[in-house]
Amino acid sequence: MSTLTYPEVGATRLGPLPDGYHHLHHRTRIGHGRADFEAAGAAITEFRMHRRSGAHVEASAPRAEAGTSVRVALGVGPLRFTAPCRVIWAEYGPGRIGFAYGTLTRHPECGEECFVAELAEDGTVSFRVMAFSRPLRWYARLAGPLVPPVQLWYARRLGRTLRRIVAEQRAERERPGR
Repeated sequence: MSTLTYPEVGATRLGPLPDGYHHLHHRTRIGHGRADFEAAGAAITEFRMHRRSGAHVEASAPRAEAGTSVRVALGVGPLRFTAPCRVIWAEYGPGRIGFAYGTLTRHPECGEECFVAELAEDGTVSFRVMAFSRPLRWYARLAGPLVPPVQLWYARRLGRTLRRIVAEQRAERERPGR
């Protein structure tokens, strides 16, 4: 079994994020109400959000739970990189559903990233990505200043994808005859 590549395991659960890493904080409004929240949470924890965003995901379980092995591959052909991770924590609460995974030995970076749906008191459903990372492999170090904008681009892409998934499920729920 591969080992985690960083000591601050679990820091994305509530923060603060550790020093010495690039930090990513991104929030996207996804929808409104309990049904949208539950749809968002399921899409996140069943890895559908990642898959619909264009990532190839292999997971050792159908749903995120602590200890689940996850391999995320992005790109095509020789420009495809694979990121082996392990789910560090998963939360299935009344106002927060999501998980975080941490990097394993063959990952190009080291750190942790969480993906969470949150239901506010006013019914607003938000998607939050919080991460800390730094380069581990030579090619990640070579990419240097390009990595943070690419990570933000991907977080935004995940948010747009999740918003579409939730809207599709809302339309299905509201379709006449249902």
